[in-house]
Amino acid sequence: MAERFQALLIEEVEGKPKARFAELGLDDLPDHEVLVEVAYSTLNYKDGLAVSGKGRIARRLPMVAGIDLAGTVVESRSPDWQSGDKVLVNGWGLSESEWGGYSRYQRLKAQWLTRLPDAFSLEQAMAIGTAGYTAALCVHALEKWGLPAGREVLVTGAAGGVGSVAVALLSARGHQVTAATGRPETHDYLAALGAGSFVARDELSEKGKPLQKERWGGAVDTVGSTTLANVLAQTCYGSAVAACGLAGGPDLPATVLPHILRSVALIGVDSVMAPPARREEAWGLLAESLDPKALANMTQVEPLSRLPELADEILAGQVRGRVVIEIG
Repeated sequence: MAERFQALLIEEVEGKPKARFAELGLDDLPDHEVLVEVAYSTLNYKDGLAVSGKGRIARRLPMVAGIDLAGTVVESRSPDWQSGDKVLVNGWGLSESEWGGYSRYQRLKAQWLTRLPDAFSLEQAMAIGTAGYTAALCVHALEKWGLPAGREVLVTGAAGGVGSVAVALLSARGHQVTAATGRPETHDYLAALGAGSFVARDELSEKGKPLQKERWGGAVDTVGSTTLANVLAQTCYGSAVAACGLAGGPDLPATVLPHILRSVALIGVDSVMAPPARREEAWGLLAESLDPKALANMTQVEPLSRLPELADEILAGQVRGRVVIEIG
């Protein structure tokens, strides 16, 4: 076991959060029950905000960033986990209130760990990461509500991490998928994942009427704001929208009309503090339905050293699909 190892640490410099690479030792880590050697982490939009300093994600500093990790248990004071167990962690406040995955080693609370599904390697688990697991939560919520046959299911922000996995999952499960994106150059990529048609981002981002022509039998929305308002206004009677993101803003300039005149449901999806049973359902759905080839097609693997520039790229909308960060 390495005496010293590299981590991406966020500290306060002149009143602002600033990221830097630092050398840590095991004694620097939190005193939680399970020590994990981290093999891979991910890059998500929230990570981009934290690493770039353009968003105050960490609630206390210093903070090791990274909302995901996958690796191998090295030591455990919990009877639930043994040395050699392959595990993953999504959310639970990592990079916000708890030290995260951009570190060769991390100590974690036993209840945060999810056993690596047999269907995936550690790298594949992080190719899925919080984004893919969130997509699975959304798809599960929509199917539990009921997706009408023969109707299009919309995915907004489709070329992003959550959107890419949502498109692949919905298509694999037999649904007719329409992808909304502002990047026409991603159409071939999204078609390969299963999108059958496309909507330009601008068509949904401009203010529209409170009730519009019914089109969507369901939707996964990663954008929020005016886009979500328009999606709700276009959703068919009795259908539902699963909302999980705010790339377009946290506001919702909408009316109650879709809900009280068309019985449209808005389902909020949180992945950070989702209970273990819901996590297991999501990972089970991923193991059952996510095509490994589709996952590989949407994934790039990058070294820890590239995180600062990748953080700027994801915030600028220049990242397609999923980015795995190799830690080991």
